[in-house]
Amino acid sequence: MTKKSFPLSKVYGLLEPGPVVMLTTARSGHPNIMTLSWHTMIEFEPPIVGCVISNRNHSFELLKATNECVINIPTVEIVEKVVGCGNSSGANIDKFKMFSLTAKPAEQVGAPLIDECFANLECRVIDTDMVAKYCLFVFEVIKAWIDPTVKDPQTIHHLGSGNFMIAGERIKLKSKMK
Repeated sequence: MTKKSFPLSKVYGLLEPGPVVMLTTARSGHPNIMTLSWHTMIEFEPPIVGCVISNRNHSFELLKATNECVINIPTVEIVEKVVGCGNSSGANIDKFKMFSLTAKPAEQVGAPLIDECFANLECRVIDTDMVAKYCLFVFEVIKAWIDPTVKDPQTIHHLGSGNFMIAGERIKLKSKMK
């Protein structure tokens, strides 16, 4: 097999394995939603997640002020709303209203759950050491919710430049991981 050089600007699309998520924050009674896909699991138990949130994003300041959020995991059924939230700023609009999404109260944090998402992870910021340099926040998931009626959720995966992939067939192999 002959390989060819690949543009470094497109490497993101090769490595991005996680689903696109909708991060909610709230401050002074005003909830916000941002769409993101730059996140990674850092630890299994307790679940620790790292998220890159640009300092040019409205949610960056909200997250810095409150140190809490909800990571909401959507499925392909609401992909237009997910992309719409990603293409607009919560500084100017109420994204819940604009995209007809339902805010539900969280149990442990002030940010709302998005009811239309099949899973919701309530999070607290536990490490900001890399925020100034990389805009990387580290969260601990302190409460998790899942809709048990959603079987084999078809999550959305960003490949860059407006291209997405939908999670496909699942297989199960033996594992020694706990």
